Amino acid sequence: METTVTKDTVELLRACSAGAKMGIESIDDVMRYVRDQSLRDLLDGCRRTHAKLYADNEKLLAELGENDKEPNPLAKGMSQIKVGVKLAIDSSDATIADLLTDGCNMGIKSIWRYRNQYPNAAPLALRLSGDLVDSEEQLVAGLRKYL
Repeated sequence: METTVTKDTVELLRACSAGAKMGIESIDDVMRYVRDQSLRDLLDGCRRTHAKLYADNEKLLAELGENDKEPNPLAKGMSQIKVGVKLAIDSSDATIADLLTDGCNMGIKSIWRYRNQYPNAAPLALRLSGDLVDSEEQLVAGLRKYL
């Protein structure tokens, strides 16, 4: 791989790792509050998909001799505060759906920003980033009936 492709590939994979990890942690944060079994199943499926995408990203980064990236600490902290406050006030499935919809939308925007910033990433990295966006979009669509 050329240097640009390698740099773009590594940075996109790191962003996807951080995004997948943030998605997993967000689902974990709300799962104990979920009442509806269908919602629980939807979240379990999304979590499994994110975990697989995270593992795939980690494998590719390791093959390139690189490490992953942690989610932005400020974004993570703000998310935890928002989730904690909203769920303390109202822990309904509608609130959970609202919180996760917002999180997915931020994740989708973030991944697209990185895809645009690193257009020379290897096709496999672009595919994995697309798969992560697809997973987030599917979750948003599934959450609509709970809003």
